[in-house]
Amino acid sequence: PTPGALHPRPTAAGIARSRVALVICVALWLLYMTTVVVTLSRGAALVDVWHLLGTALFLISVTMLTFSAGMYLLARVGALPRLAAHRRARRADIDEGFDHDDVRVLALLPSYGEDPAYVRMALWSVALQEAPHLRVVLLLDDPPGDDPALRDRVARTRAIADEIRLELAAPRECAQDAVTRARTLPAPEARRVVAEAYATVARWARECATAEPRDGHVETFFAEQVLGSLADDLGSVADALGEAGDVDEEILSSTRVQSLARRLTRILGAEIEVFERKRFPSLSHEPTKAANLNVYLALVGGVHHLRDLDGIEHVVDVPVCDAVITLDADSMLLPEYAARLLHALQQPGYERVGVIQTPYSAYRGRRSAIERLAGATTDLQHLVHQGLTAFDATFWVGANAVIRWSLLEDLGTVETVDGREVVRFIRGRTVIEDTEASIDVIGHGWRLVNYPERLSYSATPPDFGTLVVQRRRWANGGLLVLPALWRTAAARRAAGHPLRTAEMLLRTNYLGSIAWVTAGLLVLLTVVPLNGELVSIVLILIALPYFVEMAHDLRMLGYRRRDILGVYGLNLLLLAVNLAGTIGSIAQAFTGHRVAFARTPKEGRRTPAGALLILAPLVVAAASIIVAVRSVGEGSWIAAAFAAFTAVCVVGAMVRLVGVRNSIADLWNGWLEWIWVPVRARASATQEDSVPAWRRVLDDGLIEPVTG
Repeated sequence: PTPGALHPRPTAAGIARSRVALVICVALWLLYMTTVVVTLSRGAALVDVWHLLGTALFLISVTMLTFSAGMYLLARVGALPRLAAHRRARRADIDEGFDHDDVRVLALLPSYGEDPAYVRMALWSVALQEAPHLRVVLLLDDPPGDDPALRDRVARTRAIADEIRLELAAPRECAQDAVTRARTLPAPEARRVVAEAYATVARWARECATAEPRDGHVETFFAEQVLGSLADDLGSVADALGEAGDVDEEILSSTRVQSLARRLTRILGAEIEVFERKRFPSLSHEPTKAANLNVYLALVGGVHHLRDLDGIEHVVDVPVCDAVITLDADSMLLPEYAARLLHALQQPGYERVGVIQTPYSAYRGRRSAIERLAGATTDLQHLVHQGLTAFDATFWVGANAVIRWSLLEDLGTVETVDGREVVRFIRGRTVIEDTEASIDVIGHGWRLVNYPERLSYSATPPDFGTLVVQRRRWANGGLLVLPALWRTAAARRAAGHPLRTAEMLLRTNYLGSIAWVTAGLLVLLTVVPLNGELVSIVLILIALPYFVEMAHDLRMLGYRRRDILGVYGLNLLLLAVNLAGTIGSIAQAFTGHRVAFARTPKEGRRTPAGALLILAPLVVAAASIIVAVRSVGEGSWIAAAFAAFTAVCVVGAMVRLVGVRNSIADLWNGWLEWIWVPVRARASATQEDSVPAWRRVLDDGLIEPVTG
């Protein structure tokens, strides 16, 4: 298998420890709540209404944080047995399935404002996927314009499809020739022909990998894990066929050899196209990725006559398909992604699986400390998603997925927008349209599944400002989707197919945890005064199973256990970001105005984070120091230790992950932006006088003088 595709197999002891950790976490929370309530009920503090409210707020915050920690531990309880039980499907079984099931696959890669270098790697990774009939369409969504830089970028992006088609021509011809010859030759000769074809294509893939630039870790990953892994796989088949020699045909039959030849044509047989919806006035131009996908999906199965902006008619023929692969332009698929996921959909028990995916992992070899730790949180979420599937609580992670066409037909609705009919398969009411679509999927009686391997990878922001853009978008929308989950749960219960308790809890936490964890941490760190009555050793111990098990997960995923401290510091840095996203969700709920999608910058330059987002962690650190000093004066040593630890983590994260110089620069630029008042240049008297009075009246109207 491709290095990194398979998870380390959890041990029986690790699985048992995961269950014990969940029980301990819940038991300690119950002990803490009981202890606090009994202690306070014996004192006179309950007479103080403000103290009572503060205590209640503190206990609610502890409960919310414990709930989210418990959901992480519960997800692990489901994930580890899945990973331990997983066995890779045999290649012979996958080949046989494709030989008997002529599945038609449409792969869509939406791109808006993306660096052509990223688009090229993503498009190559999906073009080399193995499927019987694969059409790959780059949905280029940059608007037509006269800006030379934009026109150049779009032209370079369009040319990628031509480059891939040209590069695939020779190896594809070699593979097709092998299939033709293998049908007519005796078994030993057919094996030799197919082995030569595999060796030839493997050399081609290796030459492509060698020629690739390796300017950064993403480019290196593409060369080694996409092109290089494909070359290794094909080369191993060539060697195996060569070693087989003149074995008995019952062991390696002509039918099996021909099947191997067809596998080679499936890998190299993709049709590559480019489609730009904004060239056609009759199509929807809504500025969202969901709309970009919806427009093309609405064309599937028909021949359409569309006029472009110049009035030229184009015939757009989009064949029917059985499955749709979606992939973000900053992501990559490992070579076996489509083969293994499509094969899984063919298995008994998967008839109602509408979406199957491998939630993306972070590229290895990151450039900066913050990129490494942000990648660690991404990989931890990959593990969580495996646990969600164990409890049938999977969410669609939009970076990649394989979707049944029959599911999309169920989801399709027709709306009238500005007098034009618009077909929607994926609703885009929020900026997390993939999460929103997950509720629609289960509402129609379909399931979502995370395949228990790491077969897809995506970019991680390299600096704090870029990470802010990404995480603010992630934090916005979950609260808006929660009512839809509750409505779906009620409908399923009324229909006699209720959601399981664990599924409901996990889904609720997935949608709302950013909001209440942020609120809970702010309460614990800054709002409610920490004192001996509320902070005890039991309170600290509640979080211990969570942090211990997460540290173990980091080690299993290829990080260090002590990185748990960096992850905690990073989460503290992102408190204000998550708060802004939560407020955005609440504002959208009241106003109905959808927040604009903010694309994560990928230009390679540092993105300023904004003064407020730099100032917020400093405020948290200062508040923690004040609480620590006051707690020492009151003799509350546990509270002082917790507050001091938080301050150290925040300051350490600021220095290590943001940088002192970058922090000062962002604060200074924020100050300048606040005090700077732009002055609009006024036209000179000469310019005004050069326009006749009658022209000003006709063009601008009569301007009445302002009097007293």
